Amino acid sequence: MKVPKKIKHYCPKCKKHTEMTVSEAKKRTRSTAHPMSRGSNSRLRGRGLRRGYGNYNKYSKPAISKFKRTGAKISKKVDLRYKCNTCNKILVQSGGIRTKKLELV
Repeated sequence: MKVPKKIKHYCPKCKKHTEMTVSEAKKRTRSTAHPMSRGSNSRLRGRGLRRGYGNYNKYSKPAISKFKRTGAKISKKVDLRYKCNTCNKILVQSGGIRTKKLELV
């Protein structure tokens, strides 16, 4: 999908439509998006869980990547940021557009 680099958009700080620069937000890695999820199994073992033999209840399930994902979405919503050229405030796009490829022209 092609999106113009400059677009007229409403700025809530200026309280009028101004020209804005469009940019795509950087993709967040798993560690930045969910920082508390790192090393959860090692923490469990430290608490005395997940040791020995037999069923580990919720932890015995296969990885989420192994679940059947019928009807799964094949594209992600793009995260567009609008930067006002007058006040330099950055606005995050509400909602989002589902697209595989984004090109700023």
